[in-house]
Amino acid sequence: MTDLPRRAVVRSAKLATVPLGFAGRTALGLGKRLGGRPAEVVTAELQARTAQQLFQVLGELKGGAMKFGQALSIFEAALPEELAGPYRAMLTKLQDSAPPMPTASVHRVLAEDLGPDWRDRFERFDDAPAASASIGQVHRAVWADGRDVAVKIQYPGAATALMSDLRQISRVTRVAAGWVPGIELGPILDELRDRMAEELDYRLEADAQATFAEAFANDPQFVVPAVVEGEQSVIVSEWLEGVPLSQIIASGTQEERDAAAQLYLEFLFAGPARAGLLHADPHPGNFRITPDGRLGVIDFGAVSRLPDGMPPEIGELLSVGLQGGAEALLDGLRETGFVRPNIDIDADRLLDYLEPFLAPLRTDSFTFSRDWLRSVFSHINDPRQPNYAIGYKLNLPPEYLLIHRVWGGGMGVLSQLGGTVRGREAVNAHLPGAHLPPVGSTD
Repeated sequence: MTDLPRRAVVRSAKLATVPLGFAGRTALGLGKRLGGRPAEVVTAELQARTAQQLFQVLGELKGGAMKFGQALSIFEAALPEELAGPYRAMLTKLQDSAPPMPTASVHRVLAEDLGPDWRDRFERFDDAPAASASIGQVHRAVWADGRDVAVKIQYPGAATALMSDLRQISRVTRVAAGWVPGIELGPILDELRDRMAEELDYRLEADAQATFAEAFANDPQFVVPAVVEGEQSVIVSEWLEGVPLSQIIASGTQEERDAAAQLYLEFLFAGPARAGLLHADPHPGNFRITPDGRLGVIDFGAVSRLPDGMPPEIGELLSVGLQGGAEALLDGLRETGFVRPNIDIDADRLLDYLEPFLAPLRTDSFTFSRDWLRSVFSHINDPRQPNYAIGYKLNLPPEYLLIHRVWGGGMGVLSQLGGTVRGREAVNAHLPGAHLPPVGSTD
């Protein structure tokens, strides 16, 4: 058995322990309920244990399993504290770490993509990886012209392993779907599968990174490393120093959190406006604060192409909703396909249902927090809420799917940061169709 099939078998075996473990815990939970323990207590224990096992398994894997774990990790802020606390460090680890591949494999990939004389392209190359990603790892090096560079190298056999992981994760989603209220695991997995071919071709990623780097060249707020070389399985780009956003989430001061949150929010809006691309992988491992205070952005394997920027309908709908125009908002949502023509829905109830998403823009500044995000999930997913059924009447047009996922993930990261941001200012500056006057203005 070669290394690749052996690793795939090990991954499959580890992923299989999640549904098997869940089944055992469910049987144990049933016994406890029959023994008189309250059902909600038993359910909370099952959620906690299943979530802990899920992240422990994902944390040991690369490929699709790690990508799936990274996608989930940005929603950690929505978990009740009693569930999130015991494994928050485990989630953070998923965002920026993985076991390294053998040095011989690293050299083999470099020889295949850069040629047998690949060492001549560098003044120095560090065999020990400086960082790990889901389908590759990064090495620090010095390019032949003296520039410090990051060399991102794809794991050999990543495509085969990724497909195997995604098939196995499909089993996990069927049993773990309820561990975080309001997070639909199936669509996250579908999105990863749809993007897989594009992310595996590093040449496409290099093109996207180069586009961002050109759009933000010499920018006072943002920095994207220039691409030096881009091949099928290797990207060489300029080295970027900085403090990872995950570190600021873990131990940053409030001032650092506020500054990072503002930059992070503005970049999500500014990318489509200036580069015609939406950075579609918003987890904290892809962002860092540079020594000069800018937001550094890396990893452009997942992007959404928006050559004309964000659809202006989004800004227009936000403006209408914030002005309290319930009927106008419903009409706009029908026109854009968010409400199908044959669906009967009360406009005022719809506006109330969407209020948590409008709230961060009702004031000139807003503080995101874990408590706030948990309240949002409760508002839209608690069957006891009067407007709970509204969610089932809404539709998400395919062209808005990735935008929706990025904004949802972005709110998760902002809530982890706990930063205060000037959201109205950012929206007015970067979102077409938006016109949000200062709070208290008669405009």
